[in-house]
Amino acid sequence: MADVEPDFFSDPTVIADPRSYFDLVRGKGPVHREPHHGTLMVTGFDEAMDVLSRPDTVFSSAVAVVGPIPPLPFTPAGHDIRDQLEAHRDELPWSRHLATLDGRKHAERRALLGALLTYKRLLANEAYLRGLADRVIDGFIAEGRCEAAGDYAHAVATYAISDLMGIPEGDRAELVTLLGAPPSQVDGDAVHKVGPDPLIFLKERFDGYLRERQANPGSDLMSELVQSRFKDGSAPDLDALSELTRFLFGAGQDTTSRLVAHAIRVLGDDPALQARLRAEPERIPDFLEETLRYDGPVKVTYRLAMVDTEVGGVAAPAGTIVTVCLTGGNNDPRHFERPDRFDIDRENVRDHMAFSRGSHFCLGAPLARLESKVAIERLLARLTDICLSEAHHGPPGARRHRYEPTYTFRSLSDLHIEFTPA
Repeated sequence: MADVEPDFFSDPTVIADPRSYFDLVRGKGPVHREPHHGTLMVTGFDEAMDVLSRPDTVFSSAVAVVGPIPPLPFTPAGHDIRDQLEAHRDELPWSRHLATLDGRKHAERRALLGALLTYKRLLANEAYLRGLADRVIDGFIAEGRCEAAGDYAHAVATYAISDLMGIPEGDRAELVTLLGAPPSQVDGDAVHKVGPDPLIFLKERFDGYLRERQANPGSDLMSELVQSRFKDGSAPDLDALSELTRFLFGAGQDTTSRLVAHAIRVLGDDPALQARLRAEPERIPDFLEETLRYDGPVKVTYRLAMVDTEVGGVAAPAGTIVTVCLTGGNNDPRHFERPDRFDIDRENVRDHMAFSRGSHFCLGAPLARLESKVAIERLLARLTDICLSEAHHGPPGARRHRYEPTYTFRSLSDLHIEFTPA
């Protein structure tokens, strides 16, 4: 990547190779004000951890999904913009959803989901996940090839979260189509995707699911959610429950599918690693952690400085948007020895921030880890000689991959593999 700093939020070379961009910017310091939108790019591990760990009285998550685009709907004034933010919060993108909430509202809603996404529930779902992965593989194994990002990673993740939530089987494929591409696209988003509730078009359907569970509860997550209560004993209203379930469905399938696809991409270029993981399947979790560190499914998240502060010695006046580069921090050589090397044996392999940190640490991380582990276990058990298609991706050493035009997420558009059935 050229020494001239490209625009992180629009340059297609950054979409294709974000790690080189983060290395370039980190060379200017672990905290650097980029020239195109004026955000602070935090690429240092310690500095990123500092921002993510600060209380939401200093940094708000109100801009967590799309950062500086579109700009704030107000002009920050003074050394404390908390009142300004609250007056305009409902105008911000994704402001109705969990990722952008702060304070008590965030804590209360997060607690509702946290009480349901328990380790016990996840373990009880593991046998289903194994059967699901095998059924999906059955659909393409005889061909000796498949488009693994869609036909496998996306399919497994979507049906897994749908089953956990209790979404009717006949509705699942249509819901995935309705969700469409992720937000924050470089090519420009439809208006609804940057509105306060980009998932509003799913509201009527999910409201119906929830009302049905209120009348006839089952054993699925939505049934338990409609029975849940806040700590003070009050019941969340239907709108709050609808926002939580729609966000869980969208985020629950998307992050996992991206992780599985990235893991298959790594395996397709490393026959020795495939052989090792088949011989030592207990190391698959470490392999996935290194995938998350090296090139995770979420490149960045964002925070808004609500009071005058500083990050890594760089001033961040109230109103500054801070871009916390998760992949940048995960490749900081001050924290990870030789970060450019993919190494499942590194001692601090789990010490990454791919699922964020602090109060907004990803609630679905345990589910994503379990789903991904099962998906890779079954793929390695059922397929041998997995390789990337040279017709689609070019030869080893000169691979070509297409990524969705989004600056926040790292999402393969397609991943064509060839293999021998085991």
